[in-house]
Amino acid sequence: MNEIFRRETIYLWYYFSIQFRQIFPYWVLGMAAGSAISVFLKESIHSMLHSFAGKRRGMEGIMIASALGIASPLCMYGTIPVAASFSKLKVADDWLAAFMMSSILLNPQLLIYSAALGKMALIVRLVSCFLCGICAGIFVKIFYRKQAFFDFRGFKEAESKDTDPDLFLRFVKNIGRNVKATGVYFLMGIVLSALFQRYVPEGWLTSLSGGNEAFGVLMAATVGVPLYACGGGTIPLLQAWLTDGMSMGSAAAFMVTGPSTKITNLGALKIVLGIRRFCLYIGYVMIFSLLTGIIVNMIF
Repeated sequence: MNEIFRRETIYLWYYFSIQFRQIFPYWVLGMAAGSAISVFLKESIHSMLHSFAGKRRGMEGIMIASALGIASPLCMYGTIPVAASFSKLKVADDWLAAFMMSSILLNPQLLIYSAALGKMALIVRLVSCFLCGICAGIFVKIFYRKQAFFDFRGFKEAESKDTDPDLFLRFVKNIGRNVKATGVYFLMGIVLSALFQRYVPEGWLTSLSGGNEAFGVLMAATVGVPLYACGGGTIPLLQAWLTDGMSMGSAAAFMVTGPSTKITNLGALKIVLGIRRFCLYIGYVMIFSLLTGIIVNMIF
């Protein structure tokens, strides 16, 4: 019994150490970049959207708002108060929808983490998140032209924690908060990946989600709903799944539904959307993820 336990421990450590060495540099680089943007560029990014208050630019504005959402380093609980302040300045709801949707799906830190999955997965994630934000903005523009889509009553912009007068110390403290927020999930993701590689039969995932089958995409999109806890924590799992044969379309579907249905994000969105619009949001996310996965599989 002790010999079996020792052997299994060695195997798991082997898989864990390989995965750790592959992803750790991206995690460190992602935290450094995310903290740098949060400390030095966040205000500039948000000021750009503030400058659009009261203006109408149609599709151009929606595209810019979606891009700014990806560039913003905030989590959803930080994004909503910021969006509330934008709304008070008469920034249009379609721009806010594009900004919030893409901000939910991606940020600079997660974008760098995703580079560990390879160039193709990185491009797919960036493009799909950008387009998801744009489409959300378009739908709000079309169907909520004459009524408000968001209800930000009761929200006010949170106080910034980046207040140290010394810029270097401000940056270091931000990294510390980043480590505290993502470190446990990062390690948990690698542990789960090691367990997957050791105990899940090779090719099992391929039989379920490989190829161009819509069922594989649907399964990946559905799995993303309960499994997603932290962006950095899912990167090791996605890397293991892609290596095992998961199709790129299935991975793309997971990368859309995961962050957009993360429980903390849903709790915040439920407050500003209400039941009816919240259900529309869930439907939009599922349909977009399925279409994205199918199209990606058709292309690749």
